[in-house]
Amino acid sequence: MDKHPTPTRISQAPANFRYYDIVMAAFVAILLLSNIIGASKPSYITLPGGNSWIFGAGVLFFPISYIIGDVLTEVYGYARARRVIWTGFGALAFMAFMAWVVVKLPPAEGWPHQAAYEAVFGNSWRIVLASMTAFWAGEFANSYVLAKMKVWTRGRFLWMRTIGSTIVGQGLDSLIFYPLAFYGIAGWPVETLAQVVISQWFIKTAWEALLTPVTYVVVRRLKQAEGVDLFDEQTDFSPFATSHLRD
Repeated sequence: MDKHPTPTRISQAPANFRYYDIVMAAFVAILLLSNIIGASKPSYITLPGGNSWIFGAGVLFFPISYIIGDVLTEVYGYARARRVIWTGFGALAFMAFMAWVVVKLPPAEGWPHQAAYEAVFGNSWRIVLASMTAFWAGEFANSYVLAKMKVWTRGRFLWMRTIGSTIVGQGLDSLIFYPLAFYGIAGWPVETLAQVVISQWFIKTAWEALLTPVTYVVVRRLKQAEGVDLFDEQTDFSPFATSHLRD
């Protein structure tokens, strides 16, 4: 007997899933970590010939959130991906607020690390707003493009829609975040800013392409475990819709 039956093609998802909450938790965790650890640090690699190529350090793992976003939309549909995006947005807002509160608290007498703490966690509201705006726009664009491409391709060519949606979503994310966060700030000349935007876009998309075999495995196993292959044929694609599907 087949342990994993072929998923059924449907337009409306069941009320309950076995792994949806786990995928949501992974998405939010990676999103928060990417904003804490690497969002504002530019790094570089030395190219053949001795030239340096500058990139944002968060690119090392932030693209994983887009891969999880692809998996969410592909397996659970746009409506449930939308719920996860808003959950991540709320988590980012709470993190930013609490970081501001903790940084502003007066340090105990004799504690010498306030300046270092502020350097790490004391992002300006400009950076916070840029990060949240870029995340919101990029993730919704990514999910929308993937969901629409799935319907257009009738579920074929998963690689085409995961990479295609990432080109759009990551492009918006990089184009919004870095200029909004760092334009006009010392240490971020226009040339560096442009190079970081382009490199972020390229590297994030390359990450998606490189991890395509992993995405295939995860998507296939989740579809088998959940027993569905969801197509967004009746979905309300507004980011602000409160119901999962139109009646």
